[in-house]
Amino acid sequence: MTIVPPTPFPGATGVSDKTAFDRRELGLILSVYGRMVAAGEWRDYGLSFLRDVAVFSVFRRTAEYPLYRIEKRPRLRNRQGMYAVIGMDGQVLKRGHDLAQVLRVFDRKLIRSVD
Repeated sequence: MTIVPPTPFPGATGVSDKTAFDRRELGLILSVYGRMVAAGEWRDYGLSFLRDVAVFSVFRRTAEYPLYRIEKRPRLRNRQGMYAVIGMDGQVLKRGHDLAQVLRVFDRKLIRSVD
């Protein structure tokens, strides 16, 4: 008796052709998002998974440009770091290898003076 391996579906490969955030990364991002929603700064978000970049976009209102984009670009892993926070005007606010460190750019936005 000969054992024949199953035939894969056409076009199916073992490796996904999209870049995505893993569970740990989404947990870090959503914890910052939750704090900013509670502070009344953010209201909506959007996710985009492309071939070479994954983007978490943050909005103040639903139908406008994103205030911030949190990007993951694995090709920059060995250079500047694959995580970046980009502002509304396209300026890179923080870039690095560690997502928790990169997300600390939002900590100072939560600090407010008490009158």
